[in-house]
Amino acid sequence: MIYNIIGLMSGTSLDGLDIAYCQFNYENEKWSYKIIASKTYNYTQAWRSQLKTVEESSALEFIKTDAQLGHYFGEKVNSFIKEFNLNKKEIDAIASHGHTIFHQPNLGFSTQIGNGAQICATTALQTVVDFRSLDVALDGQGAPLVPIGDLLLFNEYDYCLNIGGIANISSQKNGQRIAKDITFANMIGNYLCEELNIPFDDKGRIASKGEADANLLNFLNNLTSIKNLNNRSLGKEIFIKNVKPYLDETSNSTKDKLHTLGKHIALKVKENVTSNSSLLITGGGAYNDFWIAEIEDKTKAKVTIPSPQIIEFKEALIFAFLGALRLQNTPNSLASVTGAKKDNIGGAVYVY
Repeated sequence: MIYNIIGLMSGTSLDGLDIAYCQFNYENEKWSYKIIASKTYNYTQAWRSQLKTVEESSALEFIKTDAQLGHYFGEKVNSFIKEFNLNKKEIDAIASHGHTIFHQPNLGFSTQIGNGAQICATTALQTVVDFRSLDVALDGQGAPLVPIGDLLLFNEYDYCLNIGGIANISSQKNGQRIAKDITFANMIGNYLCEELNIPFDDKGRIASKGEADANLLNFLNNLTSIKNLNNRSLGKEIFIKNVKPYLDETSNSTKDKLHTLGKHIALKVKENVTSNSSLLITGGGAYNDFWIAEIEDKTKAKVTIPSPQIIEFKEALIFAFLGALRLQNTPNSLASVTGAKKDNIGGAVYVY
């Protein structure tokens, strides 16, 4: 069985919309994949500003943004198909993660905007969205969802670490896939870089020149003590309510804060991997040489940094894969990862 799926991923780092056209082959009870084409469409400053503050908007403005973002996603998919000269008739579906605004599974919801009906109508293609809601309804966290892709597509590694706005890690234990978000990463790094009027710390050059702040390091290392913070997934709300104010109040230089963040991320990875294990690192943080050096030093793991295409588009690839599993009517969310009552098949399907 072969599925051709366009995966869409918009992460908390607000870098842009990642689009990956992927082919999945299910043969002899094993999955294989290839990325046929991929591209990131950077958000305009207007979109970044809107997405950064949409949780503060009125209900009307929120719904309006959801619809507009879905139409925008659809337009970008159309541009992508044209740019890479793809045969539309061969595309089975679009699978969109959407852009997370609220993630409060303890209250029974996780909300991603980028309206699926708008994507479907704009592209004239079957569209799968809303991968998290069923898992949350089954008392799960609705996250992380990427680990099933780690299990079925990247199982040659002991651990798979993705360092995006939030860093998450997955591995196999006692015959089950386990995973969790371990800390805020680029969400903190990019926020700090706003103090320097730059989008991010390229290769961690600024962080490498700083010194660790013991108080900030202690605060970051003990984030799990924050009320309502669960041990599986993190939401933007925690960053806004707890982390951002602390960063604002800390008087240390930006380079020291960035340096401390790198130390913290490495320590959190160390807590979750065993020495001499194999560790695949993807996401934008894989380009931060300071973070990677710290991780290698602290964990003693055999770190693999894959090709730029996998670094940048692994999440889009895996959400395309979740779409393929949805079309196959196969579970795409693991209870062992999310804490749900059962493995489940998430995703609402819009048919053109």
